[in-house]
This record gives sequence, C-alpha cells and structure tokens, in this order.
Amino acid sequence: MCTVNILAIGNSFSEDACRYLHQTAAASGIETNVVNLYIGGCSLEQHWLNIESNAPAYQYQKNGVPTERFVSVEEALKEAKWDYIVTQQASFDSGWEDTYEPFLGLMTEYLREQAGGARILLQKTWAYEWNSPHKNFMRYHRNQLEMYVMVSGCYEHMAQKYGLGLIPSADIIQKLRGTEPFIVQEGGISLCRDGHHMSLLYGRYALALIWVKTLFGESVSENTYIPFDENQPEEQADPKNLDVIRQTVEDWRN
Repeated sequence: MCTVNILAIGNSFSEDACRYLHQTAAASGIETNVVNLYIGGCSLEQHWLNIESNAPAYQYQKNGVPTERFVSVEEALKEAKWDYIVTQQASFDSGWEDTYEPFLGLMTEYLREQAGGARILLQKTWAYEWNSPHKNFMRYHRNQLEMYVMVSGCYEHMAQKYGLGLIPSADIIQKLRGTEPFIVQEGGISLCRDGHHMSLLYGRYALALIWVKTLFGESVSENTYIPFDENQPEEQADPKNLDVIRQTVEDWRN
C-alpha cells in the first residue's frame, strides 16, 4: 500500500483538521503521512514572510501529534514527495479578500515550483460559534451567518483565481450546526470548544471525515474510527452523534 503524503501549512484550524486525519483515513483503508506546520493564528501574509526568510518557525506536528521539532516550509517540502498541500487564511481574516493578496498568489507560485507534483488546496475555514467571545468576531458584527457568507465568498473566489482545490469544512460544519443534536441555539452540542476552535471529539472528527471524503473521494458513512482525546479520557463520543456527522459529510453534494 502506498502512503499518501499530506502537508498542511497552517495554524490551529489546520491542527484541528489534522488531529484525527491519519486515523480516520486508516479506517477507510488509506495509509497517510500527515504533517501540519503549526503557528497559532498564522495568516497567509506571515506564511509568505516565513517562506521568504526561510524561518524555522513552525512546530512540526505528525499524524496529529505535536513534536518538539521546528522547521521551515522549505525544509518540510524537501522531506517528502507531497501528494497534497493544504493552506488557509487566518480565521479572523478569512472573510476579507484584501488580506489574501498578494500572499496567496506568491505562495501558490512557490509551492508549484518546489512541489510540482502536489495538488494544492485551500481549507475553507468555518465561521465562529454564534455566541463566540473571540475579539475579532466583531468584524463580522458577531453574526455567524454573515461570517460564513463572507468567508465562503473569499475562499471560493481565491480558489477559482489560482486553480486550487477547496476543502468545504465551513460548509459542512455550517450544515451540521442546523442538524440535531448540534443546534446550539436550542440547547444542542456545540461543535466548538471555545467559540472558534473545533471541539476535541465531534468537531475535529467532522473535519477529518471532510478531508478524507474531499481528498480521496471515499465514502465515510461506515467509517469505524472513534475519536478519543487522551487528555480528557472521561469524555466519550456518543455513537449516535458520530453517525449524524458521518452521514452529513457523506450526503454533502452527493
């Protein structure tokens, strides 16, 4: 079995997406090497500045596990023949198109030169929880739907402009937020743990399924992986809730 190499050049939102990706893909019969280059809150502008200066500024996270190693983008690109490279804008800037330029264009050109065989994608980052305390939520008038619409428009335009794939994390998370048991306004379970990052079990598992379905075209309705957070072993995922997540991801645009 060939190993699929996936590199995320991201921040805490790609950390959420990569936490269970290796394990969830394995449950679908796909062997992966998942590396997330992590800087909390990192924007496209900062990614480009790091590339220009070849800064070893990124914590190297492998298959969902942080390490003590710090690398540059160049070092990571040389480490493997990457099949997929995924990046994204910082969540609070994601709805403002002027923050993408010229940095995404420069990054795309650089990545195509340095890793020509890789498919490059954007992860469409999700809107914050409806009652999020995040200080930058005010930029979207503290309105989840407004943020979702603005974020969607920017990512879709940028993906089309540069010929990039798009991982629809924002779309499916928003769909789940209108599905029992995840309707927070009616007392349901929030998919966020702090108003903007994904919850350690359900939110992160949803992202892993979204990436598996998007990257590999695999059915996820019968995926057998059960998310488990070793830092909070008392929290157990309800199988019925996992089924809701699996089916929502499976049904997206089918």
